[in-house]
Amino acid sequence: MLLIAVTTVAVTGAVTGVTVLALRLLRRRSAAARMTLVLVGAVASIAASTLAIGWEMYLSAHDLAVLTAVIGISALLSTLAAWFLIRATVRSSVARIVQVTRRVGNGDVLAEASSTGGPEVDAVTTELAETSRRLAEARAQVSELDRARQQFFAWISHDLRTPLAGMRAMAESLEEGTAPDPEEYVRLIRTKVDTVTQMVDDLFQLSKLQTGTFELHPESVDLLDLVSDSVADVQLIAAARGVTLAPDGVAGHTVWADPRELTRAIGNLLANSIRHAPRDSEVLIRADMLDDGRLVLSVIDQGPGVTAEDFGRMFDVGWRADAARGGSPDESASAHAGLGLAIVRGIVEAHGGVVRAAHTAAGFQLDLVLPAPSRVS
Repeated sequence: MLLIAVTTVAVTGAVTGVTVLALRLLRRRSAAARMTLVLVGAVASIAASTLAIGWEMYLSAHDLAVLTAVIGISALLSTLAAWFLIRATVRSSVARIVQVTRRVGNGDVLAEASSTGGPEVDAVTTELAETSRRLAEARAQVSELDRARQQFFAWISHDLRTPLAGMRAMAESLEEGTAPDPEEYVRLIRTKVDTVTQMVDDLFQLSKLQTGTFELHPESVDLLDLVSDSVADVQLIAAARGVTLAPDGVAGHTVWADPRELTRAIGNLLANSIRHAPRDSEVLIRADMLDDGRLVLSVIDQGPGVTAEDFGRMFDVGWRADAARGGSPDESASAHAGLGLAIVRGIVEAHGGVVRAAHTAAGFQLDLVLPAPSRVS
C-alpha cells in the first residue's frame, strides 16, 4: 500500500507539473483550450498512475495491454466529449458576456441580470448591470453639469454685457457732450466699473477654489471681529433696504481661520440674506457651539427661502434662486452671476467646515459650521 501511494503521488505530481508548464506556454490561448488542457492533465494523471501501479503488480503482458487499451480509449473519448462540452459552454458564456457588454457600451441601462445557470457568468452580468446603472447616473450628472456650465456662461456674458453697454452709452454721451449731468454720468460709470471688477474678482477667486490653488493663512481670530468687519461691508446695502443686522451670542468665540477669506464668506452670506429679507426687517447673526466643539455661525432672515429640493444646489456655481428669492435691482454682481454662495462654500470647505441651509421657526437659516480650533490643521 505504501508503494502504491508513493507511486501515485510521484506520477500525479509529474503529470501535474507538465500540465502547469503547458498552461503557462498556452496562456494566450482561449479559455476552452486551457480548460481542456486541465482536463487532459487530470485524466492523464489517473491513467498514468493506474498503469504504473498495474506494472508494479506484475500483471501479465496480455492483462497490461488490455488495461492500457481500456484506459486509453476511455480517456480519449472522455477528453473529446469534455472538449466539445467545454467549448460549447465557454462560447455560450462568452457570447452572453459580450452581448451584455455591448449593450452597456451602447448606453443601455440593464435591469437585474437573469439567471443563466452559471454562477460566474451571472456574477459578471450582474456587475455589468450595476455598472450600466452607475454609468447612466454619471452621464446624467455630466449632462446636468454641462447644461449648468452653458447656462452659467450665458448668465456671465449677459451680466457683463449689461454694465459694459451702459458704460459705453454714457461714455459716448460724455464724448459727444450730450450728457445732461456729466458728473452723475462719471459717478455711474465708476459704479459700473466697480461692479464688473467685483465680478471678475469673484470669478478669479472661484477659479482658485476649484483648481486647488487657493491658499489659506489661518490664525487665531476673534469671531466678533470677523462679524463686525462683515457687517461694516454690507451696512450700506442693509440701510438702503431698511434691514437691521442683529448679532446674537457672537462675542467670546475664537476661531482658527484666515480672517480675510472668512470675512468674505460671512459678508457674502449677509449680503444674500439682506437682498432677500423683507424691507424693514431684521437679519439675525447667531453663533452656537456644538457638543463636539464645532462652531455654527447662522445668518437668519425673514425671507421666503428656497425649496427643500434646492438646498443641495443653492451653493453650486451658477445657481440662481427662483422667483421667491429672485433678483432685485440692488443685487451685487456675484448675486447676478450665481457666484456668492459658491464662494462661501469653497472658503468654508477649505477651512474644513461645511455649509447648510434650513427653514426654521426663526426664518430661513444659512449656517457656516466651522471645526473646533484644535481640529483645524
